[in-house]
Amino acid sequence: MGRHLVAALAAAGTEVTVPTRRRERAKHLILLPTVEVVEADVADGNALTRLAAGHDAVINLVGVLHSRRGRRDERGPNEYGPDFARAHVELPQAIVAACRAAGVKRLLHMSALGASREAPSEYLRSKAVGEESVLAADDLAVTVFRPSVIFGPDDRFLNLFAKLAAVLPVLAVACPQARFQPVYVGDVVRVFIAALARPEAAGRRYELCGPRVYTLAELVKYVCAVTGRRRLIAGLPDRISYLQAWLMELAPVPLMTRDNYRSMQVPSVCGECNGGALPFDIRPTALEVAAPGWLAPSRPRERYPKLRWRARR
Repeated sequence: MGRHLVAALAAAGTEVTVPTRRRERAKHLILLPTVEVVEADVADGNALTRLAAGHDAVINLVGVLHSRRGRRDERGPNEYGPDFARAHVELPQAIVAACRAAGVKRLLHMSALGASREAPSEYLRSKAVGEESVLAADDLAVTVFRPSVIFGPDDRFLNLFAKLAAVLPVLAVACPQARFQPVYVGDVVRVFIAALARPEAAGRRYELCGPRVYTLAELVKYVCAVTGRRRLIAGLPDRISYLQAWLMELAPVPLMTRDNYRSMQVPSVCGECNGGALPFDIRPTALEVAAPGWLAPSRPRERYPKLRWRARR
């Protein structure tokens, strides 16, 4: 999400400062005109204030999907791990303080659909606390966005399924009936940029969803079809889904955790009044329109498996 938003702002001639712990990791942004990449520790409040100084707005996109369990004394008041606490609670609070100290009046904040203090997962509970922290800053013009899962050319959602389908003959899908309303990254960027120019967006939350709701099993089947991989897709029952998440949690780089399992118990879909519409009269892009652009095979021989899969051969 971040690289797409920065590129769009740069294309519009907006001066953007991007903090990073390692400048080498932001090589793709360094060459963009009007973009300054600065090595900084955003956990340092003084550093945040220096970064915010001289700017008209701050945009917070920071989020983590996994957190170490942590010791009991590291757990937040709502029982979430230390990584969730730092990224989703403490950083938003520090950003609000930095905006006040630097005189910045506009703040855009990325939350998550389903965020609630009563949610079953630490991820959603911590997101809710961070969201409340920024909206409580009445002296700032704050806008919060709550997207469903965001898909795009470099996402870790559809592309993860594509990578798994490339090497596994059987895909065991945990929580196959979990519901999502994926929203295209390009549309999210357009919404963020539009919000910057709209004073009426201050103090509001916006849900961001695409035009259609899918189950997780449907999304995995779609990725297999588009990539031309004929695979057996096995939806796991609830208890086995939890066990799979627990086992994956033990990996050095987990693909899934028990907290992810709990997050998927909450439908990541917009309310009926939203109906898949995006704010500011922006029309959402259908998954079937955008995703084949990077998922579908590009060479003629690579398209043969896709055709055979459709013909069930």
